[in-house]
Amino acid sequence: MLGYGLDPTIIIVIPALLLSMWAQSRVSSTFNEYSRIQARSNVTADGVAKMLLTLYGMGNMPINHVSGSLTDHYDPRNRTLNLSDSVYNSRSIASIGVAAHEVGHAIQHSEAYSPLIFRNSIVPAVNLASSASIPLFMIGLIMGSMTLVNIGIILFTGTLVFHLVTLPVEINASSRALKLLEQTHTLDSQELAGAKKVLTAAAWTYIAAALMSVLQLVRLLMIRNSRRR
Repeated sequence: MLGYGLDPTIIIVIPALLLSMWAQSRVSSTFNEYSRIQARSNVTADGVAKMLLTLYGMGNMPINHVSGSLTDHYDPRNRTLNLSDSVYNSRSIASIGVAAHEVGHAIQHSEAYSPLIFRNSIVPAVNLASSASIPLFMIGLIMGSMTLVNIGIILFTGTLVFHLVTLPVEINASSRALKLLEQTHTLDSQELAGAKKVLTAAAWTYIAAALMSVLQLVRLLMIRNSRRR
């Protein structure tokens, strides 16, 4: 079974669960720490985003204010930058770092950065595969159909590929963000160190997600192999 009952294979994903919990806690605590420190440049995060976009000829890109905390994202479908309640109009080091990170994604898109383009292209298929993989796997186990079990595993592999390709996309966006903030003198060296801590903490959530996918795939394979005996 895939549930949390007496299935002994659940122990395989425990390291990823623990890492995920730590990463989420780290993101929250680090962002909160540096959200209390205002940048000496006294600029707002949305203002920084506008300035950086303008440098790359994207000054007309809409910068939307979206609800929630850390719900910031770049939407490649309509080419909009979306900053959350905790970031938009904030002058904190943390908020400026997050806004610059999202600008990094916009720049990736404008330059046709291949990992981002590939990730965007597989999103529809991955969404479908991820929703169908475990149900098919379970049905296969119940019906004793190794064909359905294997199809479920193959579909789940798409989720793993998505998480693995997300890592270089996110790391590259953060690297671009920090370089831009330094080159434009938006943050000084000490403030850049704080922004880097915020973005590094966020990167760990993607590492945890990738590890979870890897270990879950191993778990599925172990369950399948145990049914073959």
